Amino acid sequence: MPFRNSSDLSPSSFILASIPGLEAAHFWMAILLCSMYIVAVTGNCAVLFIVKTEPSLHAPMYFFLCMLAAIDLALSTSTVPRVLSFYWFNTREISFGACLVQMFLIHTLSAIESTVLLAMAVDRYVAICHPLRHAAILTNTATAKIGLVAMARGVVFFLPLPLLLLPLPFCNSRVLSHSFCLHQDVMNLACANTTANVVYGLTAIMLVMGLDAILICLSYILILKAVLRLASWKERLKVFSTCIAHICVVLAFYVPLIGLSVVHRFGKDLAPLVHITMGNVYILVPAVLNPIIYGVRTKQIQRRILNLIHIYNN
Repeated sequence: MPFRNSSDLSPSSFILASIPGLEAAHFWMAILLCSMYIVAVTGNCAVLFIVKTEPSLHAPMYFFLCMLAAIDLALSTSTVPRVLSFYWFNTREISFGACLVQMFLIHTLSAIESTVLLAMAVDRYVAICHPLRHAAILTNTATAKIGLVAMARGVVFFLPLPLLLLPLPFCNSRVLSHSFCLHQDVMNLACANTTANVVYGLTAIMLVMGLDAILICLSYILILKAVLRLASWKERLKVFSTCIAHICVVLAFYVPLIGLSVVHRFGKDLAPLVHITMGNVYILVPAVLNPIIYGVRTKQIQRRILNLIHIYNN
């Protein structure tokens, strides 16, 4: 395999991981992934369309939901088509540059999603604990600014990841552990000291996803305190039920993220199937579940979906 130039040992490409002994099942695995991808794209596009066309949903919580849908579309589209190409056409090689771009998109979009989930938690906190000030605090302008801050935060913290990999030599294996590129996976293939990469990667994750998770938990502690002050259990359940969808979406995002991190940190001896499965779960499951969760929990979205189905059938 040719190198990019004679002055370094960075490869021209990496090899995406396959599951030993299951090559014959790649076609059916691709069918499953493709079906999930279609559900994710359809569901998130439906959320964007319904929120845009339903005036009663023009509120900060649903604008944040639109941001979440757009992020999930971008994240799944930046990875799944390439994975499907690998499974269906056995195109296992991905160029060095394409790998770095894909890595940047995955980590940056994940950071943006984490920030949006935190903003949604703050929205729930203000709506429950300070309902009279909700409209004044979370205006449309404030919501747009939060979206821009989320984007800037993701780019600033995770742009250095691929840049720190550029000078590293890769003189050993070029085979990745996943069907797409992740920072830790690529970094582990380098045959040089990666202390700076490890320290910066952990710092970025802790200052973004870790801090967001702590603040989301803090928001819900304050929400629970406010809910428990209500007079009756019926009132408490009614108020707290407005948070159920968000809690489910948070779990759908953080549980696969933590699972993938644990597999990378402690599962070096695990079967390739575990690594590949956890990677696909991390990329696709939130994108599939998020529109379903909010579709089930939001009556306005339910009504619009039923109306669209009724119009289509007629």
